[in-house]
Amino acid sequence: MRIGPYKLKNNLFLAPMAGVTDRPFRHLCRKLGAGMAASEMVSSNSLLWGSKKTLRRADHAGEEDPRAVQIVGSDPAMMAQAARYNMDNGAQIIDINMGCPAKKICNVYAGSALMQNEKLVADILEAVVKSVDVPVTLKIRTGWDRANRNGAMIARVAEDSGIQALAVHGRTRADAFQGEAEYDTIAAIKAAVKIPVVANGDISTPEKAADVLARTGADGLMIGRAAQGNPWIFREIGHYLATGEKLAPPPVSEVRDTLLAHLETLYTFYGEYSGVRMARKHISWYSKGLRDGAAFRHRVNQVEAREAQMAMVREFFDRQALELAA
Repeated sequence: MRIGPYKLKNNLFLAPMAGVTDRPFRHLCRKLGAGMAASEMVSSNSLLWGSKKTLRRADHAGEEDPRAVQIVGSDPAMMAQAARYNMDNGAQIIDINMGCPAKKICNVYAGSALMQNEKLVADILEAVVKSVDVPVTLKIRTGWDRANRNGAMIARVAEDSGIQALAVHGRTRADAFQGEAEYDTIAAIKAAVKIPVVANGDISTPEKAADVLARTGADGLMIGRAAQGNPWIFREIGHYLATGEKLAPPPVSEVRDTLLAHLETLYTFYGEYSGVRMARKHISWYSKGLRDGAAFRHRVNQVEAREAQMAMVREFFDRQALELAA
């Protein structure tokens, strides 16, 4: 799959997720098979560009090409300015967020709230595309609500504006993450345009990935929540799509070693204080479904030092491995 001049190693995308898809997690998912991973969304508000959080979100040091930054906002001029700023600071692809359903984003008429105003969508897309010399992509939903599924119309607007790839989450903004993803609607959006379309929503297994590709005719797949605590999903889906065979899940020893290495990168990236706190949600996801996991999570969330956190993680997963071997 190609986006502008960039040929991706496959058609599997990590979905941008605020507070999750930082540089350590993007690097891990790419290492385990994701072909593309954009940053967490960065506000178009220029007053925020110098903040530590914004600079960290746009930090792509050491990442493989192409480096993509997702921007969010509702003012065409500010979005164009944000696109130029991020391009000048190393972004090789600019991704525009019109898919976020969060109230704090929609309440300022950004994210998926923009799907209510097709004229404003066109103005933003055209302003951003004209402002940069790198490919611009777009993330949308199927519509604002079930009575206004205008995803196909927005897709045509995007194509006419020069957008080079489109990701579609198969729900309306009103649905948030409830109910089942609308793969038929994604198929209709795919049929409406010639640019690459990436399907997103409820892709949690290799079999589901193959089914979504078949049902939608999409060019690629975007995985979000299913990768939390399970970055191996990209490796497993890629293998299944290539061979029709399922890989065995990673052994507990690999989960342990991957998590410990992930924690080290979080401490380095955020510093010990914030790194320990950022690590807690990842530890929770990695340990989900394991024996005595709830009690372990309660204990590990109380510690505030990296050494203690690492030791508890190592001991928990070592015990899991011994119990499986017994």
